[in-house]
Amino acid sequence: MTGKRPFILGLTGSIGMGKSAVAGMFEELGVPVFDADAAVHSLQGPGGALLPAIEAEFPGTTGSQGVDRPKLGAAVFGNAEALKRLEAIVHPAVGAMRKGFLEENNDKPLIIFDIPLLFEKGGFQQVDAVVVVSAPAQAQRDRVLSRPGMTEEKFEQILKLQVPDEEKRDRADHVIDTGTSLDETREAVRRLVQQLTGCE
Repeated sequence: MTGKRPFILGLTGSIGMGKSAVAGMFEELGVPVFDADAAVHSLQGPGGALLPAIEAEFPGTTGSQGVDRPKLGAAVFGNAEALKRLEAIVHPAVGAMRKGFLEENNDKPLIIFDIPLLFEKGGFQQVDAVVVVSAPAQAQRDRVLSRPGMTEEKFEQILKLQVPDEEKRDRADHVIDTGTSLDETREAVRRLVQQLTGCE
């Protein structure tokens, strides 16, 4: 790649911290966002490019609607070796989509890589700076437990797989607090964009 490239800001945050809402605020300001989760959903959804490979590796976990998430989840949950096999199928495909996104937006001053497991999977090495979305622990718990099908046990299990919020904040270059009003959060996002791009 020649010439100037965009500043790449990695966006992450633990479950229930409001990361999706903050990603939307960046998009409202015209900042392109690559959503790693959305990329995975498109690759695994109806007609998704990864369905044949996933079905071959985990028979009976896909159908006309794409990946049967409960079945695939059951096949890999708590099984590190199976999860590794799944990641070996998914990660290279997501990486190729991210590369395409970067090429498409090569003329922009700032782009966002929205990666939930940025620290856990080493994605922080591919970005210029990291912004962590954070909220008080009680606000996080209330948000997550209000989701359909979520239980205390599932929530605790998810937390165990994620780098603790306090550590994420310590390792971040920037922190966006979503424990405040939406307007205050939106203003914090606007200030950060202005700081990183040097323009209003």
